[in-house]
Amino acid sequence: MNKTRDRQILVLFILHPSSFFLPTWRHFPDYRKMKNLMSHSNPKASVRALLTEIIDYAGLFPPAQLSMQEAVGNYATYKKSDYKWMLGRLVVPVERLDEFAASAKNFFSATSEEPWRLGVLGSGDIYQTVRLIEEFNHEYAPQTVCDALEVKAETSYQIKEISNALPQGLKTYFEIPIEESLAELIPTLAIFGHRAKIRTGGTNEAAFPPVEQIAKFMRVCLAANVPFKATAGLHHPLRTVKPLTYEPNAPEGTMNGFLNVFLAAAFLRQGSQPRLIHNLLRDRRADNFLFDDNGVLWRQEHFINSLQIENARIRAAISFGSCSFVEPVEDLQEIGLL
Repeated sequence: MNKTRDRQILVLFILHPSSFFLPTWRHFPDYRKMKNLMSHSNPKASVRALLTEIIDYAGLFPPAQLSMQEAVGNYATYKKSDYKWMLGRLVVPVERLDEFAASAKNFFSATSEEPWRLGVLGSGDIYQTVRLIEEFNHEYAPQTVCDALEVKAETSYQIKEISNALPQGLKTYFEIPIEESLAELIPTLAIFGHRAKIRTGGTNEAAFPPVEQIAKFMRVCLAANVPFKATAGLHHPLRTVKPLTYEPNAPEGTMNGFLNVFLAAAFLRQGSQPRLIHNLLRDRRADNFLFDDNGVLWRQEHFINSLQIENARIRAAISFGSCSFVEPVEDLQEIGLL
């Protein structure tokens, strides 16, 4: 039994049981857990400000690595769930856009109130990537549209070369090295009006950067007015030790928390000092974070209001990619934020 896929397909019933439309049932866990995810909560204004459209669903990628049909079915259900306000784009490799269209076209009429937005993972050939995106948008817009692109670059020269091939209006995130060359790469992104991407984890412990590197990346991005997204290793709200994959007996490691990262970005934007940011990124205790309609109070001392959080999300810390949508929702419920 593939527990990862069972867990992901389960969401087609969990988040909105009336919209369950996959042709076959898998192995479902006990019903008590399903009912926990069907609660109708009323999150505080600060929670809404922090979490609106925060999760770009990347179910096609490890460790979930679902089939296209499964990922599309999950995303369609999330868009109709009580938690759709937390959902961002669906992440799809550019070379699989035709496969996506074949799997998703029957869902568009069911969710026609708004288009499906895709974040496309580019290939090594930027010209082919742009051509495939433009052909896809010409055929399928406005029902679904590729309105964001994610690419990799290691030098300023590569950023310039890729930028020259990009059409106007396509939001493009550049995944860049975060060790030594930030001071050169981030300003180059600013010059061309692009965005940055940081890898905050992976399927092995070495893939998780230390909090000092995460803080430095965010600080340089904010100084240059470069918006950014994160990807990988942010399934859980708070920093924690968890299995790094969904396989039985998977090795454990320290994982970064998405509440830690995005709140740290908001505090950084207000001029907070590095020591505070590092401590916030390391914090594992849910009771240190008090959310209400006015804002968030951390450790009974440091406050940031809901408008400041909202502005940070709109202008700086945009989203994070996750191969699970249910796992973050479950964890947020467990700590009382949903």
